[in-house]
Amino acid sequence: DESTAALIRDPEKCILCRRCVEVCHQVQSVGAISPANRGIDTEIAPAGGVDLNDVACVQCGQCSLVCPVGAIYEQDHTERVWSALADSSKHVVVQTAPAIRVSIGEEFGLEPGQVSTGKLVAALRRLGFARVFDTDFTADLTIIEEGHELLERLNKGGTLPMITSCSPGWIKFIEHFYPEYLAHLSTCKSPQQMFGALAKTYYAEKTGIDPKDIYVVSIMPCTAKKYECGRPEMTDSGYADVDAALTTRELAKMIRLAGIDFASLPEEEYDAPLGISTGAAVIFGASGGVMEAALRTVYEVVTEETLASVDFKAVRGLEGIKEAEVDLKGTKVKVAVANGLGNARKLMDLIKEGKADYQFIEIMCCPG
Repeated sequence: DESTAALIRDPEKCILCRRCVEVCHQVQSVGAISPANRGIDTEIAPAGGVDLNDVACVQCGQCSLVCPVGAIYEQDHTERVWSALADSSKHVVVQTAPAIRVSIGEEFGLEPGQVSTGKLVAALRRLGFARVFDTDFTADLTIIEEGHELLERLNKGGTLPMITSCSPGWIKFIEHFYPEYLAHLSTCKSPQQMFGALAKTYYAEKTGIDPKDIYVVSIMPCTAKKYECGRPEMTDSGYADVDAALTTRELAKMIRLAGIDFASLPEEEYDAPLGISTGAAVIFGASGGVMEAALRTVYEVVTEETLASVDFKAVRGLEGIKEAEVDLKGTKVKVAVANGLGNARKLMDLIKEGKADYQFIEIMCCPG
């Protein structure tokens, strides 16, 4: 089943362990796949035997993460990237998400948790990318835009609570299960898509390169990013903002195929200007990071002071959800953070029942 933009299902490899069913139903509360038929005819599939793309799958990839035999895996974008790199008419640029600088090292035997930013940049240059940029640049732009949007909604009576919009699996979830609350989403694109739009408009203009000749590759920790870059509205320049999205293991495969000794690479820096960023963007990779960064922006705009810390506390009776309150010169802003779509569903049900008194909510599709 190759019907979705992000995932491939191969029932021939399936051992019926049901780990994918468990994570889809119990952790993500999506329920896109279930056991079907009986005895030796049992298989794991969407209800009614339809393709995965015909049910409410959010393409988060948690099923592929827990599958022990590779019966569900990501759509491979490496061939299209190799083709672009080999095409002399294409100016191929790459952006890397904050989480990649840690996870890529583990692929090559480095200590878990070790930051490998410099080696990552060096490896990408040796693969042939014309420019190596940092998604943190547009994460900073997202923070500024989202912070000011929250401020505008608070001051002008906009739709509240405002909910973050940078996790594509979460966006697909709300479109399927809570479409009546789409107005609550921030209007900001995700950092991945904001970068692609900038690369094919601002960067294209500054470098004098036709947007049709710029090929944008992103390295992301999330399979849903493959789905996001193919959404029809993501075409600010008239062309797709992002042309290909690679997972960490796809990039690792490319590095190995090229014969690059990752551990021996020198430390190199991102290219300017789209490689410059602040510490605020780095914490996007952690649950609560988007919220904290945006709140710091809002706090500084309103009070002209620096916010010391955001004191998040667990919400009693709701495991996986944290909340905090920030005082903006007398205006109390109550915020909540949830990771995993099962927790997102709890928050959305509270909003639906009129029991949520939050002004700002961050939701990340991935658990943890």
